[in-house]
Amino acid sequence: MNLGKFYKLIVEEGIKHDPRSKLKVLEYLKSVRQEYNKLPYPEKKAFDKEKLSNPYSDSRILFGSLKKEIKTVMIGIDIETPELLLVDRLREKGKSIDLAFSHHPQGYARAEFYRVMNVLYDVLKDVGVSGVKIKKMLDERINEVARKVIGGNCTRPVDAARLLNIPYMCGHTVADNFVYGYFYDLIKKEKPKKVSDMLDLLYGIPEYKIAMRNNQGPKVILGKPSNKCGKVLIEMTGGTEGPKNIYKELAKNKVTTLLSMHLSEEHFKKAKKHNLNIIIAGHISSDTLGINLLLDAVDKHKELDVIGCSGFTRIRRKK
Repeated sequence: MNLGKFYKLIVEEGIKHDPRSKLKVLEYLKSVRQEYNKLPYPEKKAFDKEKLSNPYSDSRILFGSLKKEIKTVMIGIDIETPELLLVDRLREKGKSIDLAFSHHPQGYARAEFYRVMNVLYDVLKDVGVSGVKIKKMLDERINEVARKVIGGNCTRPVDAARLLNIPYMCGHTVADNFVYGYFYDLIKKEKPKKVSDMLDLLYGIPEYKIAMRNNQGPKVILGKPSNKCGKVLIEMTGGTEGPKNIYKELAKNKVTTLLSMHLSEEHFKKAKKHNLNIIIAGHISSDTLGINLLLDAVDKHKELDVIGCSGFTRIRRKK
């Protein structure tokens, strides 16, 4: 397939697996269109028109022609200048590599990745938190994350890809949505009663088995394995951690367990005050799970040869 088709497919699959309904995603895209139409000419000319059809600002083609045929893809959790130099070195040794695919956003996709955090509104509302309270806290958190990235040198790896002539893209929330849906369905089916039951589910998943061998397996960082699992908040998509002051509201709405990819120390300290169980599934392993599920969906006929690097291991699932 060509790069344009691959990109289109991952966006379509990201929407299919979005925690929001398809109607809500379409409403969001409509609001972006309305925002675009109101812009004065200079801003309209600079506007990223991908936003009109792709609701995930952290998933973009960063360099390369849409018509480029791709067969062999190097995929990593983080593809930056070192990994691009590795692609170039492997090419020198005779390995054909048509595309470098980073999970974590780079370039202009990193500069505005905080926009995807709006997904968290529906994730939090789904466990009973008031929409008004979510909106206030989420807006504060989005603004905080935006301030952190505004001064970053986001174009460095994109410049490297251009100089080395390596087609380059990133797919972040499009993959993370799969992880959220995977665990939503798994918890609904298996109904874990204790935290230890949740751990057992994680231990049976290939990506987490690999992480365990690397001493980065799932861990309970708050609470005990013998504690009741209760209502679970799945923190697996939405760009990064959500609002720091949400834990009181979660406890009020009888959420007792958080299943997260990762959690900052500041978030941990806030959560600790409300006696929640927190299971850290693992960042790289959860990202790997999402990419694998995404690839299974877009590459059903196994057209792509995948070279894993930077923490990623390709694992295909049988239907």
